[in-house]
Amino acid sequence: MNIKIIDSHLREYLKTPATANEIKDILSLTSVSVEKLEKVEKDYIYDIEVTTNRVDLMSVLGIAKEAQTSLTQFGKAARFIKPIFKKPKEEQIEKISIKNDPKLVNRVCAVVLSVNVKDSPLFIKERLERSGIRSLNNLIDITNYVMREIGHPAHVFDFQRITTKTIVIRESSKGEKIKTLDGKEYVLPGGDIVADDGEGNIIDLLGIMGLENSVVTKNSKRILFFIDNNNPHKIRKTSMELGIRSEAAVLNEKGVDPEKAYDALLKGIELYEKYADGKVISPIYDIYPNKIAEKKIDVSEEKISKVLGIKIPEAEIKNILTKLGFGVLKKGNELEVIVPTSRVEDVEIEEDIIEEVARIYGYHKLPSILPKVELVKSSPFTNQFFWEERVKNSLKYWGFTETYTYSMVSADLFEGDIKDAVKIGNPLNEDLVFMRRTIVPSLLKVLHENKGNEEVKIFELANTYHKRLNNLPEETMTLAGVFKKSDASFYEAKGIIEQLLNDLGIKSIFKKPQKASVGSSVYIDKQSLRSSELKSYIGEIEVLDNNIIDFELNFEEILKHAALKKTYKPIAKHPPIVEDLSFIVDINVQTQDIIEEIRKQSTLITDVYLLDEFENSRTFHVIYQDPDKNLTNEEVSKIRKKIIKSLKEKFNTELKN
Repeated sequence: MNIKIIDSHLREYLKTPATANEIKDILSLTSVSVEKLEKVEKDYIYDIEVTTNRVDLMSVLGIAKEAQTSLTQFGKAARFIKPIFKKPKEEQIEKISIKNDPKLVNRVCAVVLSVNVKDSPLFIKERLERSGIRSLNNLIDITNYVMREIGHPAHVFDFQRITTKTIVIRESSKGEKIKTLDGKEYVLPGGDIVADDGEGNIIDLLGIMGLENSVVTKNSKRILFFIDNNNPHKIRKTSMELGIRSEAAVLNEKGVDPEKAYDALLKGIELYEKYADGKVISPIYDIYPNKIAEKKIDVSEEKISKVLGIKIPEAEIKNILTKLGFGVLKKGNELEVIVPTSRVEDVEIEEDIIEEVARIYGYHKLPSILPKVELVKSSPFTNQFFWEERVKNSLKYWGFTETYTYSMVSADLFEGDIKDAVKIGNPLNEDLVFMRRTIVPSLLKVLHENKGNEEVKIFELANTYHKRLNNLPEETMTLAGVFKKSDASFYEAKGIIEQLLNDLGIKSIFKKPQKASVGSSVYIDKQSLRSSELKSYIGEIEVLDNNIIDFELNFEEILKHAALKKTYKPIAKHPPIVEDLSFIVDINVQTQDIIEEIRKQSTLITDVYLLDEFENSRTFHVIYQDPDKNLTNEEVSKIRKKIIKSLKEKFNTELKN
């Protein structure tokens, strides 16, 4: 938020010998950021950026109070001149009925005045124009002048155009139409704060902008000066939906202090009496259903010193807070800080109080010492998030898109016996009752919802949930993926998982599951296992049809073996001996089991893989090598005999001639 403040206006409430440049610099060090200081004739304009939580500083009075505290802290004499507002004599010539909804408006202050329309005095015109507000006539200019000085938006109606002498504050209905004072028409979305004349005719879009049917004109003789403090959330919603970003809307949506409303009314009356020949002709109305509750925060001097890293005397702490408008009472070893009504929205906890002390005391006075910390030797490779990010990036580069689906599923999407499901005690709806045991059905649902796409590759890394008796469910981090394309290949899925695990330093093996299924079970090669006690099974690849393949892996089990440590393997000095062995093997025996059995027979077998397969015959390529010497035919012959014997005993194989 930005506001322009005129120096001459500011000094009506701030008595100080400090120059405009000094005020600019000191405010920027301790409070708001004065973006620019511009000299105009004999005056100065402060262009100030105010953080969105400090709506109390969006006024001349707010900046004057803040400047007084900051200037004195820097050794500059400064005194805040508190304005005195006198309540005028009330008349009973006119009356108006105001019906307020406390859920919509916190406070309403209003009065009817007889006035004369004319030009505003020169100083009001200049101050408004220089602060970015267009001068129109004295009736409208005074509302803007009050807003700039007090910090609370104000509005003026032509009282003679409200023939019912009634204002009903209510929520709008969807589709109601209005025309704002700038001649633009809007259709209300519904739920907006409006005022109507008691007969359903909307005469004001409260807190945002006045309407054409009640705006003052050059013929206005009687006005209703109206201050409304509204529900900020509704103001924000309406302002954004309609695209009306008036200064009043910007202030009101931040939550203006309702305590300012009555001051704004009295200031406006004073100005109308001086510059519009104004005379109060009605009672002064003050409807205040939602008074702000007092907020107290306890904070100790010890904590302030600990957080700031420097001991600030208690007397100075109290002095700073008091000048900022806080009440301060000594309460044992703590200070009881009473938050002013203008700050209840942004001062919530002890640290907020400490921040107030720190900024006025001066951040530049705080010691530039880093807190002592214990340095812990750590590696990103021991961090689960490192591996998660690595896997996600790999899949992303291979064309996959990460998805997020609900952990809760319906009975239709739950895979397995429903008796084994973890049931939610208070489900969001009847379709989200059970915690999922597998992610794949959720991904297939996403695939179905995007059936218009011919090629889709998606994955999700999330928890699955498994029931445990008399205990909370077991949560397992799981990686699942699905891809859809014409002529989808099992070997493509196998290659993705193989390369993914290889990138994590894990060698994988794939076995056809015992049950009738198209796909493969995924295991970690025993060479990658860190302990014989760790599990090697990590998941499945499943071919659903010619176009869709899915996979699901136990990511927690993968993390137990993941490593990026590289081991140098010198080039062998002695040549290998290579031979191919063909066996007649039963069709139900898995190739991987045979490879593992061959490897077991000797440490001199450096590699084994399937070379060829025809009907019931499988040929294996076996490499023998000794790192220290050349192998002889006799040594290889002994190992070969062990292989043939072992496979015969375990798998009933026959060596082909």
